[in-house]
Amino acid sequence: MRLRMDRGLLAVIIAGAVGGAAAVGLMELASAYSALPLSYIPFATSIVVVMGSPEAPPAQPRALIGGHLISTLIGLVIVKAAGPGPWLAALAVGLSIVAMHLTRTFHPPAGIDPLIVVVNNLPWTFLLVPVAVGACALAVFAFLWHALARRLLGIRPQ
Repeated sequence: MRLRMDRGLLAVIIAGAVGGAAAVGLMELASAYSALPLSYIPFATSIVVVMGSPEAPPAQPRALIGGHLISTLIGLVIVKAAGPGPWLAALAVGLSIVAMHLTRTFHPPAGIDPLIVVVNNLPWTFLLVPVAVGACALAVFAFLWHALARRLLGIRPQ
């Protein structure tokens, strides 16, 4: 089976891939600079979504930012009320799925946030840094990257 793809689509895919690599590199730098373990920064899969499928509903800023904030908040409420533990982490993930749907902020990669929070018994400050700052920074980076790529590739927004 031979895959056929026009050059424009290939260019868009490559631009998204390069942007994704750049975003992961910046995430690595932020981890080193902040002394936060990379495993605590929950944006790798979000980067894949927003850079690889920018038009998808979960890639939109409302879903990206809202999904991460809501999921992290649920994890923090659970861990502060009941403590850390694998079953509580599972409960927090399930509640996050419901909450993201109810608030129209469904962003599947944000489902890892409550797991990270509950298993590691993270503090309330985790909601601000890295989650709020990181989600907003990723949204801005993705917007600028895709705008630049469209301009360089001569693609008009739809």
